[in-house]
Amino acid sequence: MIEAPEALYISEQMNQTIKGKRITFVSAGYTPHKFAWFYGDPANYSGMLTGKIIGEAHAYGGLIEIDIEDVRLLFGDGMNIRYYAPGEKIPEKHQLLIAFEDESCIMGSVRMYGAVMCFPDGAFDCSFSSYREGARTKPQVLSEAFDKTYFLSLINSEEKQKKTAKAFLATEQTIPGLGNGVLQDILFKARIHPKTRINILSEKQKDTLFHCTKATLQEIYQAGGRNSETDLLGNKGRYIPILSKDTTGKPCPVCGEDIRKESYMGGSIYYCFECQKLTQP
Repeated sequence: MIEAPEALYISEQMNQTIKGKRITFVSAGYTPHKFAWFYGDPANYSGMLTGKIIGEAHAYGGLIEIDIEDVRLLFGDGMNIRYYAPGEKIPEKHQLLIAFEDESCIMGSVRMYGAVMCFPDGAFDCSFSSYREGARTKPQVLSEAFDKTYFLSLINSEEKQKKTAKAFLATEQTIPGLGNGVLQDILFKARIHPKTRINILSEKQKDTLFHCTKATLQEIYQAGGRNSETDLLGNKGRYIPILSKDTTGKPCPVCGEDIRKESYMGGSIYYCFECQKLTQP
């Protein structure tokens, strides 16, 4: 699933690759997928988009949204978005296909689950609206607006004090676009166990966590994403996670202790028992 670094990288690729192109053909919902979610009737997407020109693409947390004249096209996490140059062979299965005058196209396909939402600007009203609004209005984690002062206002808020480090970073959209896929390395570099409660962190640990969050996500972005994700052109990201399902049971690069995996909060956590000591209140 793409998170903030990948969303930003892909949106920038869109602005370099498809911005300014006129849409000549649209197919939505061509290949049925029970975990592909559309806003409204996908049969209407062709009428809403055909003939219009692609505008600016934006990254809002882990979401990618494109301005298309008076319409907006939103890709939620779980959508694999690919650009195909003129004459390049395209897959038969897809949930969204948008072709352009020069015979290039972009295609969206669902991995496990994903959302494609096309709607008139200012007319978005569904259960996903608050999620989108939060992602749009909060400071983006890779931007200058997401600074230490803002981070401390989040972590020092009363409602966050009983949360664990994982819950703080990756739930309730506290930091849009920061999820389970990127938090493992952030916490490892900060030497904080995922189950450590926020209310026992020292000021120095909070400072370290802020800098590790910014630095790790910037590193992932500069590498074109994690190696589990692909960009708009189909290239795999070059960032290799320190902690993941692929490194479970392997030696920690710092101390040599085996990297451990546990189920926690409906997902998995990965950590080094020696480097990330679990401190109890």
